Amino acid sequence: MPRIIIDGRPIDCREDISVLQAALDAGGDVPHYCYHPGLSIVASCRLCLMEMKVPNPRTQEPDWSPKLLPACQTPVRDGMEVRFHSERVRENQRSCMEFFLLNHPLDCPVCDQSGECWLQDYSFKFGRAESRMIDEKCKNPKKDVGPHTLLYQDRCVMCTRCVRFTQEISGTSELCVVNRGSRCEIDAFPGKPLANPLQGNVVDLCPVGALLDKQFLFRQRVWLLTSTPSICAGCATGCAIWVDHNQGTLWRLRPRYNPGVNDWWMCDDGRFGWRYVHDGKRIAAPRVRRGSEQTTPDWAAVPQLVRFRIEEHVRRHGGATLAAVLSPFMTCEEAWLLIRVLRDKAPASTLVLGPVPTAGETRHFPVGATGNTVKFTIQAEKCPNRRGIELLLAAAGGNVLTFEQFAEQAGKGEFKGAWIVGGYPQPWVDKATAKLAAQFELLIVQDIFENDLLPGAAIVLPACAWAEREGCFVNARGLIQPFQRALNPPAGAQRDGQYLYEIAGFQGLYSGVRVRAMMAEKIPAFAQLHEPPPMPRHAH
Repeated sequence: MPRIIIDGRPIDCREDISVLQAALDAGGDVPHYCYHPGLSIVASCRLCLMEMKVPNPRTQEPDWSPKLLPACQTPVRDGMEVRFHSERVRENQRSCMEFFLLNHPLDCPVCDQSGECWLQDYSFKFGRAESRMIDEKCKNPKKDVGPHTLLYQDRCVMCTRCVRFTQEISGTSELCVVNRGSRCEIDAFPGKPLANPLQGNVVDLCPVGALLDKQFLFRQRVWLLTSTPSICAGCATGCAIWVDHNQGTLWRLRPRYNPGVNDWWMCDDGRFGWRYVHDGKRIAAPRVRRGSEQTTPDWAAVPQLVRFRIEEHVRRHGGATLAAVLSPFMTCEEAWLLIRVLRDKAPASTLVLGPVPTAGETRHFPVGATGNTVKFTIQAEKCPNRRGIELLLAAAGGNVLTFEQFAEQAGKGEFKGAWIVGGYPQPWVDKATAKLAAQFELLIVQDIFENDLLPGAAIVLPACAWAEREGCFVNARGLIQPFQRALNPPAGAQRDGQYLYEIAGFQGLYSGVRVRAMMAEKIPAFAQLHEPPPMPRHAH
């Protein structure tokens, strides 16, 4: 492990990284625009220039170099000494910031990036207190570069992060630099709008609010948002994300650094596929059918009521006639609690993995990449936890069926009762599945939206969206990834984990950590969690 000296402080750093990355890893605040650890290095912004000790050509003694060097382009070497806290470095930073601000509009009050803008931060920390610009600023038009993205060119600092992303990560190359010198600007290639499945990442990459998300534009101030770490439920990749919310409303999703899974990126399907969370048609209260009447019981009565109905069914028909369909949108903790309930009341009951939604084929990026060149993957499997449910089913043992086998046997009348969990963001109950409701004397449906199973259900329980859950998912690589709850369920509803926790006979508030600890006693894999490391403090 190389050891270098930064501003007189010895730093142990990773192999094959730049001095800038080493400084950021160590908590240093070194300004930079063009550098990003997931992209190629161009050293164009010149903000990270540093002084470095090199051999004096006359005496061969280490001495500070006469010219400044880019920290982003200089690899670490054991024993090297650099410094950022010097007057020469500070003067370079002030000069660079002055150039960046020459034609930048003073529209911070109406800019979506305000509050998380590097230009604001760097101007305050490293810039000049006044402007010497007396000429009229150059004005560039706003550009609609794609279905989701706007480009405010007059805010751009030409870091070219967005261009390099479309060339190196998505592999679609829609963005380019046109013109030369002071007339350089970013633009979409003629006839090729920014519409690739990863294009939303260019908004995250932009340090100054030049690229903006149309759906988030003028909707919220970022300093009002609370960011909760979560896992995307859009596909089996299991991207680590931030859920940005305010006063119970979700406003946007952003990728969270997760090496080996999604690194710094996420796809547009996951980024924009959360609108159903606030759909007014969601089921928001439990329902119980008694004869031809349907009532809404108090939540306090639900656990005892569900246990009584299951026990009554087992007494009348036996446990072998009872099945539970576990949705791949459930967390592992919720599925474990439901399995515990069924196998406690009916040890001979059958467990079923619910339908696994798919769309097209698995896509790798850059476009056409294979093997070690793949930098991002969008899975064809559009659910977050199939492998987690399969892991729990294997550990539970006993009677386990696929959904197709269950449907076939249920159609023959082999099951008299079923607990079916949905939670799918898209309609999932087809006509054949809806007909199964007539086969059951006891049907418990746990779902997020109305469907054709509900008219025949004895008990209906509202399900949560993933942002309202707490627990863990197991992704396509078999990594068990925990996440936190960001939102409360709709008024009148209760979180799945809470009522399943009470139905299973536990007292108090549901906690994913507590349930996972109980799971790990029986299934050791749940003691090995994959949690992304924190990003360096000043890495933006």
